[in-house]
Amino acid sequence: MSTSIPHTSDHLPLSSSASKLANGAPLTNGHTSKNNQPETTHHHIWLITGPAGCGKSTVAQFIAKTMNLPYLEGDEYHPTANIDKMAKGIPLSDADRWDWLTNLREESIRKIHAGAQGVVLTCSALKRKYRDVIRVAPYYSHDVLVHFVYLHAPEDVLVQRVGARKGHYMGANMVHSQCMILEPPGPEETDVITVDVSASVEEVEAEALAKIREAVKRELVRDS
Repeated sequence: MSTSIPHTSDHLPLSSSASKLANGAPLTNGHTSKNNQPETTHHHIWLITGPAGCGKSTVAQFIAKTMNLPYLEGDEYHPTANIDKMAKGIPLSDADRWDWLTNLREESIRKIHAGAQGVVLTCSALKRKYRDVIRVAPYYSHDVLVHFVYLHAPEDVLVQRVGARKGHYMGANMVHSQCMILEPPGPEETDVITVDVSASVEEVEAEALAKIREAVKRELVRDS
C-alpha cells in the first residue's frame, strides 16, 4: 500500500508545454498511435530518475500526460519508516530501499498486465544496483522494456530548488547526501537517456520527450 506524502515531491514549476513542444509543434508525428504514444510492439517502463531537486515529478507527469500512460510517483510507495527517516535528515540505507524498489517494479508490471501500454515511474535510483532491481522486470514480463531518463544538474542548482519547496519532508541537506552516493549511469548502461535539467522546464520536457521518441524509433528499426 502506498503512503501519501505532500504533492510537492521533486516538482519544478509547471509549464505550459503539456500540449506543445518548445518550438510550438504539437506533440504528435507520423510515428504515434491514436493515444499519442509512439507505435511499438513492446510495453515500456519509463523510469524518470535523478537526485532530489532535479524535477522528476514534473517531467514524469508531462511525459505521462503526453503519451497517455499511467504515472507512478515512486515516493508515494515508501513505507512510513523511510519517510520518517528522511524527514529527520537520515539517509536511507540499502536495506531500507530493497522492498520499496521491488514494490515499484511489481506495481509497474501490474499496470501493464491490467492493460496499460506502458508506465511512467519516478524513482531516484541513485546507484546502479538500485536501477538493476527495476531492470529485471523483463524476466517477469517478457514483452516489457525498461528505460531510464536520468535528470541531472550541478548540486548547487538542486540545493536551491529543494530549498524553495514548502512543506516537503526532504530538506536541502538531503541533496548533498544523495549527490555523495550518486552513481551516474555509465556508458555501459545503454538503456539510459540523459537530460541536463539546468535549462528551463519547457526545454527539459521537450528534450526528454524527443529522446524518448528517438529511443522508440531505434527499437522499431532494430526489430524490423
